[in-house]
Amino acid sequence: MRITVAAVGRGRGAAEQGLCDLFWERAAALGPKLGISKLDFVIADVSRKPSAPTRMEEEAAKLARRLPAPSHRIALDEGGRALSSEAFASHLARLRDRGCRDLVFLIGGPDGLAAHLKESAQERLAFGPQTWPHLMVRAMLAEQIYRALAILSGHPYHRGPST
Repeated sequence: MRITVAAVGRGRGAAEQGLCDLFWERAAALGPKLGISKLDFVIADVSRKPSAPTRMEEEAAKLARRLPAPSHRIALDEGGRALSSEAFASHLARLRDRGCRDLVFLIGGPDGLAAHLKESAQERLAFGPQTWPHLMVRAMLAEQIYRALAILSGHPYHRGPST
């Protein structure tokens, strides 16, 4: 299975991007042992259009052109389903074991994710009901993907309650 994070907004030099890169590298080291052949980022620049709806549409179009097709898509959205780290790890394993070739996580920009991109996703995932900055969500997702792979491999990084 290949995992792609498709996000809006460049994070060059941002502390959140450094955190994201750290956990992404760690996940990439564990992935091959668990059937994760590739971890990738697709980044679209934030739109400069005058209104939020047109910005989100332009950003969605930029992302959509670069996504693998077909793919199982999970939109990050505060209205989505919240999962424990253990449940998230189990879900990734189930998708992999069911033959999911490409798994894509979608993260919107400062205005959010275009409605049609959210609606076209098979799932929605939340990191709680709060609204988080898009760069923070990227770092949190990278950490949770790494944590999920650590759980699946028996790595000691995750010290939460076992399932």
